[in-house]
Amino acid sequence: MAERHDVLADVAKRFGTPYFIYFLDDVRARLDAIRQAFGGRFEVSYAVKSNPNPALVAWMKDHVPALDISSGGELRRAVAAGWSGDRISFTGPGKRTWELAESVQAGVAKLVLESVREAEDLDALAANAGRTQPVLLRVAPAALPRGFGVNMAGKPTQFGVDEEDASAAVAAIRKLANLRLIGFHAYSGTQCVDAKAIGENFGIFARVFGGLAEQFDFRPEALVFGAGFGIPYHVGMNALDLPAAAAAAAPALERLAADPRTAGATLYLEMGRYLVGEAGLYLTRVTRIKRSRGSDIAICDGGMNHHLGAAGHLGSVIHRNYRIFKVGGALGGATRPYELVGPLCTSIDTLGHGVELPELREGDLLGVHCSGAYGLTASPVDFISHEPPREFAAEHGAVRDITDARVGVS
Repeated sequence: MAERHDVLADVAKRFGTPYFIYFLDDVRARLDAIRQAFGGRFEVSYAVKSNPNPALVAWMKDHVPALDISSGGELRRAVAAGWSGDRISFTGPGKRTWELAESVQAGVAKLVLESVREAEDLDALAANAGRTQPVLLRVAPAALPRGFGVNMAGKPTQFGVDEEDASAAVAAIRKLANLRLIGFHAYSGTQCVDAKAIGENFGIFARVFGGLAEQFDFRPEALVFGAGFGIPYHVGMNALDLPAAAAAAAPALERLAADPRTAGATLYLEMGRYLVGEAGLYLTRVTRIKRSRGSDIAICDGGMNHHLGAAGHLGSVIHRNYRIFKVGGALGGATRPYELVGPLCTSIDTLGHGVELPELREGDLLGVHCSGAYGLTASPVDFISHEPPREFAAEHGAVRDITDARVGVS
């Protein structure tokens, strides 16, 4: 850990703050752990929305077999990074006509349909292009086990076709001459660190996928499991026991493997946060220390404008502190509570309440854990016109600047 602190301090000295840094060796280790835990049952698909930095998207090309995009902009990023369409899937409830058309032209191999209406539009575009477009149907399950941070099942949703309507949707899609249904997709919950709940959820997916395959005597080529694996953002929060999650999911996966209709399907594990979230840190420097009405306040040079999640405004009802540390701070020493705030002229720019840290002084460097996913591009970077932070990748002991020049450009 001391060596990593030295890296963080050196980057801050050479390039200034605030900045994000992504430790790619950690991402590689996580990929290895996933493959080992699931025994190679899954191909991993990286969800670009979690972190669309162009250099990271390009790095993924050599480390995961598939890429999941959610917009035409992400499609263009993927193509620019060297991804071929046959390795790309496209999910999202609001695909516009031009995005569907570009996907057809780019040869996107797994275009995930969210409605029959979308299928009809895509069928017409494929006909005009003289192509048969492979598609998957996204199914919204009717239930989700307890333990997920966000629940998208069993209620009105913009995502996919309700499980109750899936049979009718499959029948309608199979009648469209320019589309070829090759499988199914499901993603109904996120940020889960409960291994048993993940196993139960995969059981629901397998039941839905297997039931549709049986009903239509259909042999899917691809089945996409939205992982929903969570990471330990907050102090005292347990990390996911990955081997236990794989063991809990094994019966469902074995049922699919034993069914002649689904046995030949390639299983994809779609994930973003779990791959890159813990591999990233956000670094900010204390610019002022003040005391106000009994509280010690540390004002930092970065805040909500760069890290909406840490400020508690990315899906949180109650602000829970991310795990924050002082770079170079001694472990196990005396601490005191600080209010950590950013530089913005608004009271909601707070990175942490009552964060226990060693005594802080102006110039100290603070790091925020779990900042590799839904950080920079999910934040209001242009708010109050502060400069966007730089981004760095660390790999094999070397650090390189991978700042996305398009972020923060009005």
